[in-house]
Amino acid sequence: MSRVEIDSGPDAGAAWHYGDPHGEQRFLSEGRGTVLLDHRDVIQVSGPDRLDWLHSLTTQHLTDLAPGVGTTALVLSPQGHIEHVLYGVDDGEVFWAHTEPGRGAALVEWLQRMVFMRRVEVTLRTPELAVVWQPGPAPEGHRVVRSGADSLGGHESFIPRDHLDDFLRGLGGGETPLLAGLWAYEALRIAAGVPRIFVDTDARTIPNELGVIDVAVHLEKGCYRGQETVARVHTLGRPPRRLVQLHLDGSMEELPEAGAELRLADQPEGRAIGFVGSSARHFELGPIALGLVKRNTPLDATLDVGGIAAAQEALVDPEVGLHIRPKL
Repeated sequence: MSRVEIDSGPDAGAAWHYGDPHGEQRFLSEGRGTVLLDHRDVIQVSGPDRLDWLHSLTTQHLTDLAPGVGTTALVLSPQGHIEHVLYGVDDGEVFWAHTEPGRGAALVEWLQRMVFMRRVEVTLRTPELAVVWQPGPAPEGHRVVRSGADSLGGHESFIPRDHLDDFLRGLGGGETPLLAGLWAYEALRIAAGVPRIFVDTDARTIPNELGVIDVAVHLEKGCYRGQETVARVHTLGRPPRRLVQLHLDGSMEELPEAGAELRLADQPEGRAIGFVGSSARHFELGPIALGLVKRNTPLDATLDVGGIAAAQEALVDPEVGLHIRPKL
């Protein structure tokens, strides 16, 4: 099995593919295989006050989170912009979470500043724990497993790094396990319309623009930083921008770089109306990407990114809101 690694960007060092990217997508879509997400950062929050404390800091309702129930929580700026993300699960004694690679230290540092007099301890556990994704429901057992609405129909396991090889051999029945790289995983994620924080977002992104209100934001919990912006946009509708799935011109060999500007195809030299985040070649859909565009961008408009034509599929209604009748 030939492992090809990513050489730059936030996923540098992770497996891009193992020699057959499209074949890897196929067996993942069939519910088989394993993806190593061992480059992602892992944090541990322990102490009897951990859930109440995290509840007060994040967008998610966590005070009564049951053991084994996966969740996603965001930390927002006072203006409602996304600053951190936690993909977590509590085991009854410890809250475990993974976040984007290279972001764990900053998240731990921020959380530690917020401890004050609470009985909480926050630790970066990336050196000891690796994240492994598998399709299908989480198995019963003793290991820490997370399954959420954004887990692509699968689950993530937190595996001690010194046991990772044994774990993988166990999946393969003692033989080489069926592994897929990030090419396959990312293609399935983009096709599912699941945004990746800090890749499909920028410093101004608010949760309402991504369609993650039901996944990562609880609208009936108490006050948290940035709540006013989220509640106002949800109540009045019309977020400034909206997430779209892009179907790119398949005749082009290159994919757009993350952060590349989007323009209307009939105004390729005009003002940018958004940007592209992640992109990949899907084994059935062809080249696809996620992007953030201005709310008033026509839903049927063809877009252009660096000379590549892109048809858009809306993932967030431009008129979405509590008192707005959706038209999507």
